[in-house]
Amino acid sequence: MAQHLFGKIKKSQVKNLIIIGHPDKKSFCYDGIFKTVLNEVKLSKQDFEVLDLYRDSFTRPRTKVINKYKNLLSWCERIYIISPVWWFRLTPRMEIFFDEVLTPGFAYKFVNITKTYAYPKPFLKDKIVRTYITHGAPSLPVKTLYLNSVKLRLVMGVYSFVFGWKLSLWFKTKQFWSVPFVSDKKRKKYLSVVKRDLLRDLKK
Repeated sequence: MAQHLFGKIKKSQVKNLIIIGHPDKKSFCYDGIFKTVLNEVKLSKQDFEVLDLYRDSFTRPRTKVINKYKNLLSWCERIYIISPVWWFRLTPRMEIFFDEVLTPGFAYKFVNITKTYAYPKPFLKDKIVRTYITHGAPSLPVKTLYLNSVKLRLVMGVYSFVFGWKLSLWFKTKQFWSVPFVSDKKRKKYLSVVKRDLLRDLKK
């Protein structure tokens, strides 16, 4: 088990894992969303661990850090994933997390229906997952011209394999738009959405 980032944790009913995938601690994604999630979880007195992907070493071989991540995924019951969108994907280290942690045999397996077709059976379907992703782009072109491919690929192409087919995964994957360009008032509204979600989650 990884050492807790902020000291000794207290035992409670729900175990929370917060995964932050932004290298810049001054970014809205890190300083705003991540710290809001962290603060609300700490105030709840529930158990939590933090995976700060850009603070860990990703030098190969990555066996030790990957095993740490898998142990924490097995340990937790609720997961918060926070990342910006770069080039219509999440950050490189978040993508490495998906590729090297959410692997067949650990996160899912393929079950054959026929000799040439199989479907993914999720092993992490009992996890509660909430995701916050930030965009530099406005919503209109991403949702229309690009068919919201970022969210579609994340929920349908990653989450459905490991967490199962849940409509809640779509609605609990929230996007914040034009982050570098919006006003402070708008950013505060974004954070109020995050805080409201956390207050709702942590009461359960």
